[in-house]
Order: sequence, then structure tokens, then C-alpha cells
Amino acid sequence: MSSIIRTLKVVATSVMLVATVTVVPVSAAALPGPSPGLTDGGPHRAELRTALSAVPEAGAPGVLAAVRHGRHVWRDGAGQAFLTRPQPMQPQMRHRIGSITKTFVATTVLQLVDEGRLGLDDSIGQVLADVVPGERGTEVTVRMLLNHTSGIGNYTTVLADSYAAINQMQVTTYAPADLVAMGLAMPPTNVPGASFSYSNTNYVLAGLLIEAITGNDAAAEVQRRILWPLRLTGTSFPGTDPTIRGPHSGAYFAPFGARDLSEFNMSWAWTAGEMIATTADLNTFFRALLGGELLSAAALDEMLTAVPMLPGLPEAGAYGLGIYSLPTPCGEFWGHDGVVLGHLMLSMHSRDGNRQVSSGINISHYRFLLSDPHPIDIAWQTFLLTAMCPASETSGSSTEAVPQLPSMPRMPGDDTSIAVL
Repeated sequence: MSSIIRTLKVVATSVMLVATVTVVPVSAAALPGPSPGLTDGGPHRAELRTALSAVPEAGAPGVLAAVRHGRHVWRDGAGQAFLTRPQPMQPQMRHRIGSITKTFVATTVLQLVDEGRLGLDDSIGQVLADVVPGERGTEVTVRMLLNHTSGIGNYTTVLADSYAAINQMQVTTYAPADLVAMGLAMPPTNVPGASFSYSNTNYVLAGLLIEAITGNDAAAEVQRRILWPLRLTGTSFPGTDPTIRGPHSGAYFAPFGARDLSEFNMSWAWTAGEMIATTADLNTFFRALLGGELLSAAALDEMLTAVPMLPGLPEAGAYGLGIYSLPTPCGEFWGHDGVVLGHLMLSMHSRDGNRQVSSGINISHYRFLLSDPHPIDIAWQTFLLTAMCPASETSGSSTEAVPQLPSMPRMPGDDTSIAVL
């Protein structure tokens, strides 16, 4: 059994919303195959194209990807960008990247550490005493926010607890302090520093730290420090603007059928998951990050010092500071995934930056609607494994069976409620 397939499914389980209604099927016959790749992709392009085309055949409307193997770069798309009109998925389309935002935010915080303006083991109450007062502000450190060991509850489990709430989220502007208040009002998940517990509240607090220290908007600091120097022209913080500026696909939350959610006020996610990017930009960012262009060697070492996400299950990977590691048949990869309503993205990279894959699909929360594991999961994870570890270089890893996942949680007493990323 391939460890990367098992791992990707475990990680996806920890962040995806769940619903229990019927998904609108996508006809594979109506979906185009991959668009012409933008570059040659090297000796593995046939494997990549075959694996990518299987994703819409499995039920996803569309998929896009950027893959790098050394000097060979391959970018492609397959399937449809929209369910209501014919438009092929194109690799240059901009996509909501959800929690991959956390890697950009953590990098910005670590730059402040490099500048001596903040310490990883400083208590957050030293800077945000008015936001996190008392004992909790004293006990929780900056490091605990970034590696999700703070014990602070995940506000999105309260915010998006029903379909009606999702409709409200789409048109509502949320203040970061209000999002934090939701998380702080929840029971602690663990003693600060004791164990990993994923919480979007941690990264809203990280955004507030950036603003308190710099005096600037968190988005402006990410732009100034990362997006502009790396010329990531397809990457942005949309703020309260609900639109995705530039070429993009629809965004389909499976329980809502063909309703396009690509227009969405993302202030509910802010520095925990608001950003938009292209797959090519993500590869550029992670290559620069892992290559030491954005952080000192000491800060990068801190970033890559990781805690187990599931103790006793090493194949589930380990979480550093805004980035996690996954074991694969061809070595360890680093990156992050992102899940928002209608868009999924995964971006994974070898430590030396020689192998990279960023890929997104334009449907979310289809899990358990047809089967478990879902055919989309099997096809997409097979593509991702092919991109990281081509079958021609490994002993059949990309063809091994995907195991069935354990049941994912549902909110008690309500078959239409949603457990949030």
C-alpha cells in the first residue's frame, strides 16, 4: 500500500467539510481531455497526461496542475471549468488555495523573527494582550500558533455549521477579532504545547500579530515581502472582494449541485485561508522558500521542525510552522493543502525543490456522497503520486490500491450539518 496515498487521504480527512446528500453527477463523456501542456514535462509527460485526464473521468468537473521535475516543467488542465457552459479547464487559471495561505503567513512571521522583532517562544499576550488576555495569552506562544499546538479551538466549526450558515458566509464581511473570539470561546483542545490540533484561529491570530508588529495590513506585508519580490502576479489576497480577478473556473460545493460559489466573500478565512493563486506561482513560492530565498537558514530549520499530526501514525506526516511533511515512495515532500467551498488545492515539493506538484480541482465536499474512498480521491491522488514519484522510477507505487478511510465525523443529530475544515 502506497504511503503517500494513505497519507493524502488522512490529511484531507482532517480538513474537509462533510455532507450527506446526493451529488450532481458530472458526465465524463462531456468532459474534454487534457489541454495541450504548456511545456514538455520531460520523459514522464505521457504518464502525467493519462493520470490527469482520469480525474474528470472520475467525477470532478475539472483539474489543473503544474509539475516540475528538475529542468522539465509541465502544466496542464483537464475537464470543464464550469458545469453550466463549455469551457476547458486551463492550467493558468487562478484558484482559491485555502489553507496554503498559512504557509505565506508563517513565512511572513518568520521574517519578523529574522528581523528580531518577534521571538517564536514569545507569548502572544506580549503583543495581543487585548485579544488574548489572561493566562491563555501568557501560555500560548507564537510557535504554538504556527504549529497548531496552542489548544485554541477552531472557529470555523462554529461559523460554518449548516448550509444556511454557508449562504450567510458568502455575503458577510467578518472582522478578524470576531473570528478569534469564536475560537477562544470554545473549550481548549489541549494544554498549550502538548499536542497538535488544527485550528484556523491560530492563523487569524498570526495575521493580527503581523499587523500589531508592523503597523500594516497583514495582506500588504505578505505582498511586500513575498508576492512582489517573487513576481507572483497570479497570487493575491482578495479581501472582501468576492470575485476571482482573471481567468478562473467555477467552484462547486457538491451538496449545492451546479451552483457556482466562485464569487464568495472570503473575509471569513482571512489569514487562515483567503488567498488566490495559480499552480505555477505556488511552485515558484515553495521553491524559493525551501531554497532559502525567503528565510535565514536558522528560520527555515525552525519552520521544518515538525510535530506529529497523528501520534503513532508516522505516515500521516508532521506539521512544522505553516508547512507539513509527507513520506512518499521517493522521499519526503513538504507543502500544504487547501480546502474552501468549491475549490481544493494541494502543493507538495521535495526538500531540494527538484520535484514539485501543485494541483487543484473545482469541486469540494463530495466525500461520502457516492462511496468511500471516492473515485475522485483515487484518481486525483494517483495523479499526485505520479507527479511526485513517476511509476517508471518506482516499483508500481502509482497503481497500488487506495485503502478505505475511517468514517469522518458528522455533527450529532443533524444529517445536513457540516463539520468544517
